[in-house]
Amino acid sequence: MKNIQEAVDFIKNHKYTSPKTGIILGTGLGGLLEKCQIELSIPYTEIPHFPESTVESHQGKLIFAQIENKPVVIMQGRFHYYEGYDAKEITFPVRVLKELGIQNLLISNASGALNPNYKKGDLVIVNDHINLLFDNPLRGRNINEHGPRFTDMCDPYDQNLRDLLWKCSERINRTVHSGVYAAWQGPSLETRAEYRMLKIIGADLVGMSTVPEVIVANHMNLPCAVVSVLTDECDPEHLKPVSIEEIITTAKKAEPQLTRLFTMLIAEL
Repeated sequence: MKNIQEAVDFIKNHKYTSPKTGIILGTGLGGLLEKCQIELSIPYTEIPHFPESTVESHQGKLIFAQIENKPVVIMQGRFHYYEGYDAKEITFPVRVLKELGIQNLLISNASGALNPNYKKGDLVIVNDHINLLFDNPLRGRNINEHGPRFTDMCDPYDQNLRDLLWKCSERINRTVHSGVYAAWQGPSLETRAEYRMLKIIGADLVGMSTVPEVIVANHMNLPCAVVSVLTDECDPEHLKPVSIEEIITTAKKAEPQLTRLFTMLIAEL
């Protein structure tokens, strides 16, 4: 709590409108910033105790802005287990955002499609997850000020936010699914056998982020919702090599519709 409070105090020394919604932008999904009226941008490197984003496609800035005349705070760049951070470090910013007063958390990511009914470029409103990071941000001494020792995870993705997303999705030109997200350690992509395993255990899509943030949001009783952009099709029987450049290109093509979806949702909140 001491480190969290130091980060919060540093941010509060700046001038901005108190945000009601927090947003975490995933790989190649920075277009939402073009819809913002930016009030303040702070590099992560200036905020006490914040991790530093090491992924080229993640800018590493905390941005306070207005979307549809609603105050938001945006993480332009997130942190991943594969960068060498543990789950507590990955989720430190989420705890800071909650202390800054956000009431909802929206998360985007780029993921691979496991479900054969999903196609590259589709969007998925995540309804559940499987944690294969084998790390949990709640491990260790509990932060009693934020939540209970044993956090219930029977419905980690807020039903009200998901209902609003489905309502808004009717107005975008993009196929939208509902599915189970599996979090993979990375940074290597999965083998054919691993894709087969993921399908057997019930995953519809796979990525390398998101789950730690969702766990901490639930610990703090912070409603959250996640939308994934499918950037590649992970069919183990017809698997082809894919590069990060291809993944980012596909994410950017789908980005306008994801931006429209988030913008409409924020207007409804």
